[in-house]
Amino acid sequence: MNNKKNIIFAAESLKQKIMSDKRFHNQYRILSARAKWHDYNGGMYFVTVCTQNREHFFGEIQNGVMHLTEIGKYANEQFQNVKNHYPYTEIPLWVLMPNHLHAIIVINRKLIPYDRRSVETRRAASLHGEYRTISLREIEQTKGWLSVVVGGLKSSITKFARHHNLSFAWQPRFHDHIIRGNEDMNKIADYIENNVARWEYDRFYG
Repeated sequence: MNNKKNIIFAAESLKQKIMSDKRFHNQYRILSARAKWHDYNGGMYFVTVCTQNREHFFGEIQNGVMHLTEIGKYANEQFQNVKNHYPYTEIPLWVLMPNHLHAIIVINRKLIPYDRRSVETRRAASLHGEYRTISLREIEQTKGWLSVVVGGLKSSITKFARHHNLSFAWQPRFHDHIIRGNEDMNKIADYIENNVARWEYDRFYG
């Protein structure tokens, strides 16, 4: 219980730190999930990623305990060490299930490599030699920082499996939910912490 409280407190403290930054507060407001203007360049997210065909690649649950496979152990290490690869990212809580994973992922806008500012670039083959304003989001092909992190983690785990000749594959997409405030965070934290114990009632059970 104390561990859970510490996790929630740490996540909330980080959230307050992010929201206290004036630039972030002026440019980003959580109003609705999947709003068209939301660029996923900052915030707190509940992410779910499934394995292909819901295969039990991460391990098996026996007597309420998750027993990790080699892939599961490696995936767990990647979540623990995420800041080594993505310094702007915190994953305060996650759980590996037999065929999927859940995680709370926090993207700190103050630490991202660059902001979503516009940059001036000269148009190639321009008839009038004009400048065109191209946003960095355009350059990133609309891929936000959350997608960068999740994609990187998925790729790393896939490469590990291939290197060790282990059967493994992901479901192509992942599901994300914008976390709004303490109540939302508490519900998600409870769900993650009780996920293994409630495996037989899980919608991915099988």
